[in-house]
Amino acid sequence: VRWMMYWIVFAIFMATETFTDIFISWFPFYYEIKMAFVIWLLSPYTRGASLLYRKVVHPTLSRKEQEIDMYIVQARERSYETMVRFGKKGLNIAAAAAVQAATKSQGALAGRLRSFSMQDLRSLPDEA
Repeated sequence: VRWMMYWIVFAIFMATETFTDIFISWFPFYYEIKMAFVIWLLSPYTRGASLLYRKVVHPTLSRKEQEIDMYIVQARERSYETMVRFGKKGLNIAAAAAVQAATKSQGALAGRLRSFSMQDLRSLPDEA
């Protein structure tokens, strides 16, 4: 549980740091402060990640739980619809390719059969 809290808080930190780094990286001792913050999060003595998770992250997630569940259900439905749509398109493409290959090969097969049948007819002796 301790590591789960750490990785969740660290992921949130990294996500926000990606955007805020552009604006506040000029701040004196910015990188040192950032490194000290990560050490504070990780330290088993300070339990910074656990503290932040219990005070900030968990209450926020608890308040937004129904909204998050609704987004998950919507994502599941959309992904199912998308997979069905792509599946249908894939089957249509495969069917069209199969029909096209069959018509091309049927023409070649019919031509060969015609040539064989004409040779067979020519090779028969004429009887009057």
